[in-house]
Amino acid sequence: MTLSTRIADFSSTLTVAQLPDDVRAAAGMHALDTVGCGVAAVGLGEADFVQHAAEESHAPGSSSAIGSSLPMSAEDAALVGGVRCHALDYDDTHAAAVTHVSTAVVPAALAAAEEIGASGADVLAALVAGSEVSIRVGTAGAGEFHDRGFHPTGVVGIFGATVAAARVHGLSARMTAHALGLAGSMAGGVLEFLSDGSQTKPLHAGWAARAALSAVRMARHGATGPATVLEGSRGFYATYLHGVDTDATGEIADLGERWETPRIAYKPYAACHFTHAPVDALAALVRREGLGAEDVESIVVYAEPTGVPVVLEPAADKLTPRTAYDAKFSLPYCLAHQLVHGGLPVASFTAPAIADPAVLAITPRVSYEERRYSDRPGSFGGGVRVSLTDGRVLEHELQHQRGGTEFPMTDDEVRAKYRDNASLGLGEEQVDTLDRLLTGLAEAPDLSSYAVVREARPRVEARV
Repeated sequence: MTLSTRIADFSSTLTVAQLPDDVRAAAGMHALDTVGCGVAAVGLGEADFVQHAAEESHAPGSSSAIGSSLPMSAEDAALVGGVRCHALDYDDTHAAAVTHVSTAVVPAALAAAEEIGASGADVLAALVAGSEVSIRVGTAGAGEFHDRGFHPTGVVGIFGATVAAARVHGLSARMTAHALGLAGSMAGGVLEFLSDGSQTKPLHAGWAARAALSAVRMARHGATGPATVLEGSRGFYATYLHGVDTDATGEIADLGERWETPRIAYKPYAACHFTHAPVDALAALVRREGLGAEDVESIVVYAEPTGVPVVLEPAADKLTPRTAYDAKFSLPYCLAHQLVHGGLPVASFTAPAIADPAVLAITPRVSYEERRYSDRPGSFGGGVRVSLTDGRVLEHELQHQRGGTEFPMTDDEVRAKYRDNASLGLGEEQVDTLDRLLTGLAEAPDLSSYAVVREARPRVEARV
């Protein structure tokens, strides 16, 4: 039995009845969080290019693309959904896999379900199957994809998205394995956007979702893919992680016994995970001491070594973000905005916000020291040492980022985040409709009410 056939045997037969209560609940909440991020992107005018491109080459269908009034093909709806849901970098992450999980899996599953009229229970099972597979495929090579310039959300996410779409369509194990083999030839996404803050990163999630649906459609019509797509001598791990030992067999072996879906971390800030612990550490000092920007002489960040080249170097670029997306990967900017404005809301990453002279006056005062918080891949601990103008020096550290299993956000906090996000693009009634649907998937006869995402529009002026 190959890895893809083991995955296919698990995913093609998974039902809601087999899911532990916490797994079922987590899948619904992550779907809610993900869609809220996509609606917020519409509200803030982020990644409009993907909607315009899909509408220009419009292929009529019955699936809903977030923010577009046109019913689209499942492939186009998944593309738009994946890009929108990842556009703000506010969507969930699995720490050990170092990948954004739901932003590829959720749009693929929802688009497929609308196309064929699948039940909510089938969608819920598909979301769990897809999430578990993305996580296992990613964890087997944790950290190594980034070191080679690959973005795991794209290269890993396509396997989870394919499994999710195949489960929605009710594909047999044999067809699902072929779809995975096809998907392996479509896996892609490189990290070069870090060099100039360009917009390719969210495209990786959308393309993974879209390609997954294409792989499933072709498998349904008889296309075959290599059974050893993951572990073969010219397969996924051999080519993407050449020379690196992986334990994909161990990760895949206990599918259905060990559940990772509840361990997917929510993001409290719409920025790279490596920024979160230092920002929360600074916020704690500001609250405790009643500090303002005028009280701070300098800030030293305590940063995980793996995060330094992502959010702190090259220093010149990080001190003056060139684009709103660039700011999401600038720890000096995130700390400065937190200090000046007392928070880091989603609208902190807009063109007017990143040009704020009061914030840019603080960024040159930020430096860093490397500090190891955990040997676990994907650890996002961090802290700050703040020197004040009165001569005092204050420190605060967090071993884990907020939102993960070690420092969780409550369901109420996640739902509040969703409602804040969704209200940027939808009215209260539509926000409630999506909440009821996505957190109640197990009982939903179909996904017809999901079509309210077509009504998402910019509804408020973005404010810092």
